[in-house]
Amino acid sequence: MAYPTAVNEQITDAVTQANVKVLGDAPAIAMGNLFVATSQALSNAAHNATQNQQQTNVTAQAATTQGVATLYSIDTASDAVGTVKIYE
Repeated sequence: MAYPTAVNEQITDAVTQANVKVLGDAPAIAMGNLFVATSQALSNAAHNATQNQQQTNVTAQAATTQGVATLYSIDTASDAVGTVKIYE
């Protein structure tokens, strides 16, 4: 039996049990919070990787388009005639 106090023993037992429950739940809650934070960070990383890949593809497509446009803009016949005259 506990030491006699002015407070009902049932009250002190209930408070003690509530405190024990809080202490017992704390590790599970902490791990749950850690898992949520980690999953959010990984989701953001995956989203950023996808976004970067899409932007790289757009840039590559623009560079290819510019290169093809440059090739098409060259007048090959006149260049050939000019080159032949230079080497003659």
